[in-house]
Amino acid sequence: MRRLGLVVVTAALVTVTLSAGTPVGQVEDVPVAAPEVVCSVDDPRLEELSGLAADTDHVYAVSDGGTQVEVAVLDDACRVREVLTAPTDPYDVEDLALGPGGTLWLGDTGDNRGRRETAAVHALSRDGTSVLYRLTYPDGPQDAEALVVDHAGTPYIITKNVVGSARVYRPAEPLVSPGPTPLEEVGTVSLRPTGTQGGPLGAVGTVLVTGAALSADGSVVALRTYTDAYLYPVVDGDVAAAFTRDPVRVPLPGEAQGEAIAFTPDGTLLSASEGRGEPLRAVRDAVSLVGAQPDGRAEPKDRAASAPEEPVDRESGLGLAPALAVAAVLAAVLVAWGSRRRR
Repeated sequence: MRRLGLVVVTAALVTVTLSAGTPVGQVEDVPVAAPEVVCSVDDPRLEELSGLAADTDHVYAVSDGGTQVEVAVLDDACRVREVLTAPTDPYDVEDLALGPGGTLWLGDTGDNRGRRETAAVHALSRDGTSVLYRLTYPDGPQDAEALVVDHAGTPYIITKNVVGSARVYRPAEPLVSPGPTPLEEVGTVSLRPTGTQGGPLGAVGTVLVTGAALSADGSVVALRTYTDAYLYPVVDGDVAAAFTRDPVRVPLPGEAQGEAIAFTPDGTLLSASEGRGEPLRAVRDAVSLVGAQPDGRAEPKDRAASAPEEPVDRESGLGLAPALAVAAVLAAVLVAWGSRRRR
């Protein structure tokens, strides 16, 4: 999708109202190195890149839209070397996750206009077969752009809420194809605006969840906004409980419309933006920034290992409670923005 000047102007007008909120957590103040540019994604098929995943040999990418399940396999120079496909026609793919056995899970969860009866995930195998799982929310349609799949093969969907906390859902029952399988809410995530520059919506974009990833060892789950990544420690494989702990914030400044994030097996955090020729960037050894104490608080490691990109605002992970009038304006703007999708 492409940005509209109306969105940016409207976001700027309402930014001043976004500083209100009730503290609900603490973001760790950790020096973080600036992301390194790995290569640039210049393939027109990935102009609306919205999700990343990685294994030892490859980086995988998905784009918004399309008429079939489709995952691009990138080489070290960000060139598309192969495209994995299946004939299923998705509605609005927004994220990508690597699950057990190397299965690629596509989060078909976009719903800007809040009218889908079901969301979906597609489990794509390397042989080109794909399994569709339709899902239903317990509280009506939700717009979501973030998906993680744990080591048991359980998908978690995190919503992109204009106002208030993002919601975390997972299947309430074993997945059935095509379903639908009911989802249950298992947590919330509250963010507050940060000073990180980038994204299409100014301060508004610093609190909207646009992607997610789980580290290969399962010890860290990451959420990203248009401008920042938040790394949460996972204990005993419990992804839902991770979001009750204090995260480490990793600024991802300067991305035009950052929606994609992934971990490589060595713990490097990858991020990328929509747009032709936008860079794929890396924060080396990001997993080592996060630990877990017995009381569940995040514990950063190796604080002096890298130079800081910028000071980290300790209030950047706190609750967001803007006025109802602002909520209405933002909702209308994002609905108008999302109406340009193909369906």
